[in-house]
Amino acid sequence: VQLVESGGGLVQPGGSLRLSCVASGFTFENYPMTWVRQAPGAGLEWVALISSTGGRTIYGDSLEGRFSISRDNVKNTLYLQMNSLTPEDTAVYSCRKGRLPVKGLPIYTPANYPESGQGTQVTVSS
Repeated sequence: VQLVESGGGLVQPGGSLRLSCVASGFTFENYPMTWVRQAPGAGLEWVALISSTGGRTIYGDSLEGRFSISRDNVKNTLYLQMNSLTPEDTAVYSCRKGRLPVKGLPIYTPANYPESGQGTQVTVSS
């Protein structure tokens, strides 16, 4: 399993970024996926979940409306569109693969989504 994130960078408050996660080594279209983030000095925070088909999504507190998770099962790629960014969104963002090839959408726990990429740094600052 390989998950490679990209798209992070420095952005001003109010700006937008689109993160990508290219997956390989498994049948991407069969697995739910998630984005998580880790701010400096803080623990992992779950951001958003998406089912294997992309038909169902769930967002962490206060993120729906600003963030949008999507996937392209032909390109084996997961996305996170982030709008209206604030300094509180500064973190390393990582994608994680569901443990089982299910059509449902298991809640986020490290055990349910055990495999992660290296992450991409997002810094929101003026």
